[in-house]
Parts: sequence; structure tokens; C-alpha cells
Amino acid sequence: MPKIKTHKGAAKRFKRTGSGKFKGSHAFHSHLLGKKTAKRKRRLRKSIIISRVDHKRLERLLP
Repeated sequence: MPKIKTHKGAAKRFKRTGSGKFKGSHAFHSHLLGKKTAKRKRRLRKSIIISRVDHKRLERLLP
């Protein structure tokens, strides 16, 4: 069997945690920030744990 290549686009956006979950960043924090409240922008800075329904897809992209 050939090796499975890592999807480099996904590798730049997601990291695997110690327990095997995937960590990523929030959407909507790159532009049009003037109309968003400071509270909302502060919350968007933090990382998120990716939902369980997307784990199967991410495990294929990041072996």
C-alpha cells in the first residue's frame, strides 16, 4: 500500500490535541471587523474544538 499524503491545506488550519480531538480557529475573524462588537471579536480569537461529525473527514485529511 502507498503512503497516505497529508492534506497541506488542512494541516495549516487544524491541529490534533493530545486526546485525539481536532482544534481549529473560528470563522468570521478576517475582515469586516468594524461592524462586529469587541466582545464578539474577543470570542472569535479563541480556538475551538471541531465537532465530532467532522472527525472522520479530518482523520482522512490528516493521517
